[in-house]
Formats: sequence, structure tokens, C-alpha cells
Amino acid sequence: MKKTKVLITGVAGLLGANFSRYLLSKGYEVVGIDNLSGGYESNIPEGCIFYKVDLLDTHSVQTIFKNEKPDFVYHFAAYAAVCLSPFIRNFNYQNNIVSSANVVNACVNNDVKKIIFSSSMDVYGEQMPPFNEGMVPSPLDPYGIAKYAVELDLKSACYQFGLRYAIIRPHNVIGLYQNIWDKYRNVIGIWIRETLASRPITIYGDGTQSRAFSDVEFYMDSFEILMDHHDGEIFNIGADHFCTINELADTFENVACGLGFPTTRVYLEGRKEVYQAYCDHTKAKLLLNFSDKTNLEEVILKMFKWALEQPRKCVEYMDYEVEKGMYSFWMKN
Repeated sequence: MKKTKVLITGVAGLLGANFSRYLLSKGYEVVGIDNLSGGYESNIPEGCIFYKVDLLDTHSVQTIFKNEKPDFVYHFAAYAAVCLSPFIRNFNYQNNIVSSANVVNACVNNDVKKIIFSSSMDVYGEQMPPFNEGMVPSPLDPYGIAKYAVELDLKSACYQFGLRYAIIRPHNVIGLYQNIWDKYRNVIGIWIRETLASRPITIYGDGTQSRAFSDVEFYMDSFEILMDHHDGEIFNIGADHFCTINELADTFENVACGLGFPTTRVYLEGRKEVYQAYCDHTKAKLLLNFSDKTNLEEVILKMFKWALEQPRKCVEYMDYEVEKGMYSFWMKN
């Protein structure tokens, strides 16, 4: 009997690395695409057919789809640096909209049964939390704008070509295989890197902004359900319990100290960002059997121990397109 074949973009990133392992364990055939700009080949599991390709390479993307003939596509690839996106507009739109258009075209041209797109809580902008799927998106930054644009493009592709799709809006996801060497994103990863370098952990602003952090391992079953159900639907995915960044830092410091890495913290200038941001997950609980059981201490400990086993990697600056108003902590020396 022919195995169901699933293609995952961004397979070397947090969502892709975890979901590819899950699918392989369930007997699926898995194909992965990643340009390795934000993930690492060591994150990709054995058994995954891997293509190191940039999604902006239209010809290569079309060729992979034509040759592999995937049944389903999970489009996880993105550069998710929310607060950096105003300073890298062109890069942001190329990587998050144009590359997505190439994936959508390939799905249409090669009769993919369905595409599941990983959008973002960032599409809600500065509305009153908890955000729910009935709210009209109002993104404040180029990253959120890009994600919402792809959501609309999928709706258009469904109307024009009958392309089936579903949209997930994960937020503040953490876990194994997250990139801890990115200068601009993944707060727990940044704190692990700073602690291992014997530097204080950095907090932007006063640390009273609120977020809800969730362990990626609790997403897997719900992602799989979307292959065969809930076409055209949007789902928030994440933790119900929110905390301030200061409270998150308290938990992190307890874990680090327990591992023999006592740390301090330093407060830097605030960034332009949504102050209170967390979601309602009632819809995912009802329709996707979603159940988040994140224990922040446990997942941070798991990430920290994993990081200790990883070879040291370079932390690099992005090429800024605009430097006006750049935060001091991102200025190049």
C-alpha cells in the first residue's frame, strides 16, 4: 500500500524538525525543503528526503513538487523576526510572501490534496487579548502583514483553483531544535546562549509585557488532523497560561541555576511591539483535540540540556535595509 507523502517546508526549523519526526513515526513518507538559513541540517531526522533549496528558486520548487508528487504540504518556512521586520522589509516580503506564492503555485500545478499553512498570532496586532479567530486581523509590522497576505492568497487559490487549505496561528512556540543562535528571535534560545557565554540575559523594556509560551510537542496530533479535516478553517495553537517576560525570566534563572549556570539580567530599551499578546484556543480544543500541557520549567530544562550537547555556531547580524530608528542593541559595531 502506497504511503501518504507529506512535504514540509522549513523542515530544519522548530516546527518542521518536530513534525517530520512525528510523521515518520506514524509511517508517513516525508520530504523536506529548507535553505538552512534559520535551521540546521542536523535537525532533520533520518528517513526524511531532504532538499537544500531556497523557496525563492521557482524552478527548483516546481521540480521538487513534480518529481516527489506530495499528497499534502505543511508550509512552515518563514523568517519570523517580528520586531526586526520593519528594518528588513524587502527581505521579509521576499521570504514570507514571494516564497509562499511559489509554494502555492507548486501545489496548484501538481494537484496537492491540501496545504496547511503556519501563520502567526502577529496578524491580530494590538487588539484586546485573548485573541480569537473571529477577530479581523490588523497587523502592525511587516511580518504580520506578510503572514496575513499569505492567508488571503490561500483563500484566493481555493476560490480560483479549488486548492484545499487550513491555517494555523501558532505563537511563542519553544522546544527542541529551536535555533538558539539567532540574534533577533527566540527569547529562550537567546537567554540560553547568553547564559552559556557568561553574560546577563537581556530583557527589552521593563519586562511586564505578556506572552504565552508552549512546548511544540503538544502540537503534533492537531497538525495531523488538519490533513483530512477543517478545510478553510483558521486555528490558534498555543498555551492558555500567559506570563510576563519577568516571570519567564524567573523560571529560566531557576533552571539555569539548577544546572550550575547562575545568571543575572539586564534591561535594555523597549521595542515597538504589542504589549499584551496571547490567544484563545477554544476552537482548536473542540475541533482538533488540542491540549496544551506545557510545563515551562521542564521544557526550558530540556532545551538547555540539548543546547549543551550542540556544537557552537556563529551568531550573525542581518543586512539591514533601514537603520533609522534601529535599537541600540542591534546596532553593528
